[in-house]
Amino acid sequence: MIALEKEYIPYLAPIFDRKPKSVTALMVGKLTSYTDMVVIVEAGSSRQVTSLSEHIIKSLKGTKRKATGVEGVKEGQWALLDFGHLIIHVFESDAKAFYDLEGLWSDAEQVDLSEFNTQTPTDMEDDDGF
Repeated sequence: MIALEKEYIPYLAPIFDRKPKSVTALMVGKLTSYTDMVVIVEAGSSRQVTSLSEHIIKSLKGTKRKATGVEGVKEGQWALLDFGHLIIHVFESDAKAFYDLEGLWSDAEQVDLSEFNTQTPTDMEDDDGF
């Protein structure tokens, strides 16, 4: 596990505001040329996927940190927020298990997120994260 670099904190902090089921951050820059970090977020419902994704975008609005690409936010199964050097995937639980990005990036170094409140609810099936 490697330490979290300060430049990523503004992108990650809004994720924890909405109490996701799980968050994994992986440094993939040595494995791919298109990004440095992949963040995999598990939301408890499709409604929370949308809410969490919109919250991240809104939190960064007005800063120099704007997404260069956004996909799937309204659909609520898998949202992708591309910030260039950082890509955030927000998944509904079944979609996260199906696509298994942690398995795909198993050679990547995991980032220590302990500075955030990483105690997330284990059962949020009927909760939208508020």
